[in-house]
Amino acid sequence: MSDCLFCRIVNGEIPASKIYEDEDIVAFNDVNPVAPVHFMIIPKLHVASLSETDGIHQALLGKMLLLAPRLAKEQGCNNGFRTIINTGHVGGQEIFHLHIHVIGGDERLPRMIHSD
Repeated sequence: MSDCLFCRIVNGEIPASKIYEDEDIVAFNDVNPVAPVHFMIIPKLHVASLSETDGIHQALLGKMLLLAPRLAKEQGCNNGFRTIINTGHVGGQEIFHLHIHVIGGDERLPRMIHSD
């Protein structure tokens, strides 16, 4: 997809601070980090969102999720991290190419859901 930002990163048209790459996946630092460690793991294959995956993506999804803790630790998340997959407009997805945010650092992250 020539107009997809992440496809353009995969194709080398847009530079990114890559921390990992293999034949299926690229991981790179977020340009607008919300924590000391904030990177994304994306498939090289264009898949618009998690809701558009099915059985043929099972191995790829597993590979992406298994990579998250390894890269998080390499980036300094020794005491935990958060993974986020925003899906669709209501889910807060801004770039319609499947991606996993991995967020962490030295301090405890704020709670995601607040109860009264």
